[in-house]
Amino acid sequence: MDTSESSTTEPGPIQEEATVPPRRGWRRWAMDTRPLRIPAYRRLWTSTIVTAVGSQLTAVAVPKQIYDITHSSAWVGYASLAGLVPMVVFALWGGAVADTVDRRRLLLVTNGGIAVTSLLFWAQAIAGLDSVVVLMLLLALQQAFFGLNSPARNASVARLVPAEELPAANALSSTVMQTGLVAGPLLAGALIPVIGLPELYLVDALALCVTVWAVFRLPALPPLGDGPARRAGIRQIAEGFAYISRHKVLLLSFLADIVAMVFGMPRALFPQLAAQTYQSYGEGLALGVLFAGIPVGAVLGGLFSGVFSRARRHGWMVIGAVVGWGAAVAASGLSGNLWVAMAFLALAGVADMVSMVFRGAILLSAATDEMRGRMQGVFTVVVAGGPRLADVLHGTAGSVLGPRVAVAGGGALVVVLMLILAAAVPALRRYRI
Repeated sequence: MDTSESSTTEPGPIQEEATVPPRRGWRRWAMDTRPLRIPAYRRLWTSTIVTAVGSQLTAVAVPKQIYDITHSSAWVGYASLAGLVPMVVFALWGGAVADTVDRRRLLLVTNGGIAVTSLLFWAQAIAGLDSVVVLMLLLALQQAFFGLNSPARNASVARLVPAEELPAANALSSTVMQTGLVAGPLLAGALIPVIGLPELYLVDALALCVTVWAVFRLPALPPLGDGPARRAGIRQIAEGFAYISRHKVLLLSFLADIVAMVFGMPRALFPQLAAQTYQSYGEGLALGVLFAGIPVGAVLGGLFSGVFSRARRHGWMVIGAVVGWGAAVAASGLSGNLWVAMAFLALAGVADMVSMVFRGAILLSAATDEMRGRMQGVFTVVVAGGPRLADVLHGTAGSVLGPRVAVAGGGALVVVLMLILAAAVPALRRYRI
């Protein structure tokens, strides 16, 4: 690892050593599954397969129930904001907490809390409360638990797998999550007419029980070192931001994602594109195809992660991925053919997967263990907040300039800004393990 960013020596990950033969032929291209030989990581990853789909059932059920009550898309948007604010606050605080306590214990508490929240969603639906206020309060509670959970979960990976396998571990986790984004909504749409909306919440709660059991079987993950016990508060959160400012490679990894998502995520324009640019294909079909493009590409990128997961120059991989994302998004905006546009969006999804894999690896390898929770807290905020800012920016630009110009212009801006950042600050270009 590039020691210009961190010189702290830490104990190795908790794992059972095994000799893995070199991969030859087509296996070098397929998904890199080396981390799955480690029992602790395998348990964590297996639980993610279940919850990645289950969580999307609730993600579909909540806006569906709110719309059924209000018949207003505006209220659906307000509910999204009701979940965003507590998620941001508790992700930042949860990152500080994750650096001061046993992360396994924190994961048990927060996963249990999310499961109980899903049961409360089910209870209110069965009771027929039809209260938007109750739904928004439950959503805020759920996202608060998620904000506490996500930093601890992501920071734990570096304690379970060796540094050289972090890209592979991130690819495995990201592929599962992206698959959930595709399969979960499809499954929800198929189940609602069969079992009803309330039962979607119950299925999610049962799936979370699998996660709780998998976390229970993880080894203890207490803070490293023999120093005095630390507390999680405003000071510790501020120390996390100060740490980022002192480590340019970490700062650049966050800025790269902000540039890519804020200026290049075009999802807010998909309804307008479907209604105006691709209306000849059928508005419903066009909308589904556009929304599916990026996740499908991300899943394909994960399935063939063996192509890139062994790369050592992580900084260049992030730079190339963000530039590729911007170029593919711009090309999709220039296309007047729906299927060509989807193909470019799928390429953007592949680039996004590569970016996620290596930005995640940089955060886990460049930061010391005592800071990883806080870095993952900021990461959670950036990943969740960037696309929401993009919705506002692209929606405004699309109404003024037209959707195709807004999409193409945003993608081109991503390319320009990322190249400027890479040229101005060499830390990211030089980073490797």
